[in-house]
Order: sequence, then structure tokens, then C-alpha cells
Amino acid sequence: MYASFLNRLKAFILDYILIFLYLVLLAIINVFLFPSLQNLFSGSLIIAQLTGFLMVTLPVSIYFIVSDSKIVGQSFGKKKIGIRVVGPNGKPASVLRSTCRIILKFLPWELSHFLVYRLAYIGDGAVPVAYYLIGGLIYLLMFIYIGTAIFTKKKQSLYDQLTKTFVVKN
Repeated sequence: MYASFLNRLKAFILDYILIFLYLVLLAIINVFLFPSLQNLFSGSLIIAQLTGFLMVTLPVSIYFIVSDSKIVGQSFGKKKIGIRVVGPNGKPASVLRSTCRIILKFLPWELSHFLVYRLAYIGDGAVPVAYYLIGGLIYLLMFIYIGTAIFTKKKQSLYDQLTKTFVVKN
């Protein structure tokens, strides 16, 4: 039986609690223990983007890749809700399949980071048309991901369809 969008959302909210706790820990480390790390965000745009990726996106992605693949089998949230990610054979997704799935799943998130860094950099200056297009792409992907998870027969989001994964009830 395929997991509903609501079950997937509940699982993600529970996982996001862990992500939020990680972000709080990261903020404490950046502000109180190693305040010089903040300098990485105020200089070069590329260094700021790379630092954000290495400190936030990469660890969160690794969490989901490892937990949703055959290494662990379920993320914290999915375990609590009673769902899991499987490959086309019904077995836990391989690490490679899980990696591809998470890259696609978090593409709007990382594009948002990309856009925020650039918008902060231009300040009050004119916003290039390309930035509006990136913003539109972010929302388009989000709506497609949510819509396909709600309305497709197998409750697969676009990133699940592309990676041949399914979120199923235990």
C-alpha cells in the first residue's frame, strides 16, 4: 500500500524537528564557540554559498540518503509514521538510488539557498530577470512535487517517478 501525502508530510515534519535541532546546534557553534565562521558568509558569494552547502544542505542530505536507503531503512520520521522508501523491487532503496532521489527532492531547497545568497548580495539593486525565473522554477518544482505525490495513482512525487522509488506503508 502506497503512503499518502499526509503520511509523508507527517514524517517529514518529524524529520524536520531533527533538522531544526541540528540548525540550532549549528547556530550555537557559529555564534558562541566559533564566531569567526560567520566571516565565511560575509565575503565572497561563492565561499558563502559553499559554506552554507557544506554546513546545512550536505549534512541534511546525508541524513536522508543514509536513513532512507538500505543502510538504515527509514528516517526517524518515516519510522514513527510507519512508512519507508523502496526501490522498484519493493526492497529498501540502494544508496545510489537514494542519493539521486534526495538530490532531486532537495533541488528546490538548494535553489532557494542559491537565490537568497544572490538577493542578499545585490541588496537594494535591481533584481535580474534570471532571479525571477529561478524563483518561479522553485515554486513550480514544489507544486509539481506536491501535486504528483497527491494525485498520482501510486502517490509518487516526480522525484520518486524519476528515480523509480515508492514510499510505502510498513
